[in-house]
Amino acid sequence: MPKRTRFTIWRTLATAALTLLVAGFPTPVTAHGAPRESRPVYSYAQAIREAVWVDTRLDGDGDGRHDRVAVDIVRPREPAARGRKVPVIMDASPYYSCCGRGNESQRKTYDSAGNVVRMPLFYDNYFVPRGYAFVGVDLAGTNRSDGCVDVGGRSDILSAKAVVDWLNGRARAYTTRTGTTTAEATWTDGSTGMIGKSWDGTIANGVAATGVKGLKTIVPISAISSWYDYYFSQGAPLYDSGPDWLSDYVDSPDARARCAAVQRKLVEQAPRTGDRTSLWTERDYVKDARKVRASVFLVHGMQDLNVRTRHVGQWWDALAKNGVERKIWLSQTGHVDPFDFRRGAWVDTLHRWFDHELLGYDNGIDREPMADVERRPDQWATSKVWPPRGTRPTTLRPATGTRPGVGTLGLRKGTGTETFTDDPRLSETDWAAQIDTPTPAKAGFVTGALTRDLRLAGSSQVTVTATPSTPTAHLSAVLVDVGPDTVRDYAAAGEGITTLTDRTCWGESTAGDSACFKETAAKTADVAYTVLSRGWADLGTYADPGKGVPLTPGGRYTITLGLAATDHVVPAGHRLALIVAGTDKDLIDPPADTPALSVDLARTSARVPFVGGSAAFAAATSGSAQGGAGSGPLDGVRAPRGAYRIP
Repeated sequence: MPKRTRFTIWRTLATAALTLLVAGFPTPVTAHGAPRESRPVYSYAQAIREAVWVDTRLDGDGDGRHDRVAVDIVRPREPAARGRKVPVIMDASPYYSCCGRGNESQRKTYDSAGNVVRMPLFYDNYFVPRGYAFVGVDLAGTNRSDGCVDVGGRSDILSAKAVVDWLNGRARAYTTRTGTTTAEATWTDGSTGMIGKSWDGTIANGVAATGVKGLKTIVPISAISSWYDYYFSQGAPLYDSGPDWLSDYVDSPDARARCAAVQRKLVEQAPRTGDRTSLWTERDYVKDARKVRASVFLVHGMQDLNVRTRHVGQWWDALAKNGVERKIWLSQTGHVDPFDFRRGAWVDTLHRWFDHELLGYDNGIDREPMADVERRPDQWATSKVWPPRGTRPTTLRPATGTRPGVGTLGLRKGTGTETFTDDPRLSETDWAAQIDTPTPAKAGFVTGALTRDLRLAGSSQVTVTATPSTPTAHLSAVLVDVGPDTVRDYAAAGEGITTLTDRTCWGESTAGDSACFKETAAKTADVAYTVLSRGWADLGTYADPGKGVPLTPGGRYTITLGLAATDHVVPAGHRLALIVAGTDKDLIDPPADTPALSVDLARTSARVPFVGGSAAFAAATSGSAQGGAGSGPLDGVRAPRGAYRIP
């Protein structure tokens, strides 16, 4: 697909309508008279609130009728009265009734006529007065929609895509769930931006990957790019449940009664062996990145242990390869919305992004740095492009040290072996805390203290050649910044934030829909090490990442583990460590056996994307002394929690 052309002038329809707006209201203008910012000139209290049901042309529940999905709409009244068409901001979600959205778990509420009174989050309160419509879509099988939840499959994606089609005059909608009176979206110019966190943002990724016309931009927050990688990491299970559990969790009561066949498919085609099947291929949006027409503003927590940043790296790289216009924010948080870790800057940036992408305003956001990265709690840095220019993968080699299991990490190839025994009771925090101490459950390799800062940006890989003692074995590879720091406590309940009691308001309120939300603050921890990237694999997938096979005890196997994307500066005086171990407790499930593994160091390496490449690493480690900094346990954030995580 040719590279997407940026629109820095108004679209024809927007020009005529905005001329009226400029004439009637005080709108900031450039020297040439073109608006640079939409202003809150319309009444939120008088906004039109309505519902339609869009025909998806699917029959997911097998009742012989096309499924219809419920679409709740809040749009400004005044533009319609003047014949002006407005763009749409859309959040398609399975959570509007079962679980709620945002830090305060808000759900939709309705009046006696069935029109939405409260739409969760601030999007409608803030953007409707500024001339946007907000559309909240109940995914098929949830809340007031027909059909079945299929966890990122055809039903999920095409039910949301059908709404974009309807907004652009290509699909049919009705004024009721079962009636025959049609509804047309004559009030919109069809320009649509999708936004959402977690599963909602995942739907935005999936719809964009269909190449649907009219979808101008997506803002996926903590979103999945491939559902296989949500449940497995190269064959190693990340949870002891599959997509059937998640489907049942969000299904409406009606859907649970009629969607048994879909549930069976989610069980039968998603085996806990970790083998890739056609079910996972259908839910892989990365493979269809070439179809994406929309721009992408991606936001993710680098310590998100729910939707890991592997989803960021592979999606971002695929979009870049296909010339998609992109922007990214990376925070130190876990699974947290930017509204709750950088509120003022987030609302302002999102406003300017939608103004540019949906209204065509030349406000300069496309000429600003591509990436914002949180370096310390509430301290942000920018990069003109991401990863930064000059970032090159560098091959690091582990080598034996003076004590078993406490080795060195550098540019020269090592020799010999290191051996460890999988202990499913231990996690990455246990390994990192004992990085300078021989322990039986891990092999650790550490640089000397750096003489200058060293930045890595992007996705790493670790290639391990190992000999297992049993027919099954799982591997973990972890990169660690060893040194004192203050970080967001991503392992605490708020995953890096604390919710306060005071509220701030973002947009206009009504009696039934407040624009005021509880403030938050950074929840921090003082640590002696920081895990900055991790990856896992079933060693049985050494020959085929999509299919595991039994191992021959005593055989030698080579496998490459993909690590999660990150952007981290290891400061001068700190050390960089690589840990190779077995089960990472509560992040992957253990194998059937409890293997001992011998690692061939001459055939083991890490490919790490350093800004400045191998020269930067060599300079940062030049003159540094190898060896441990001490023998006592190091403090870090607490161990990951074992829990059902909901995307």
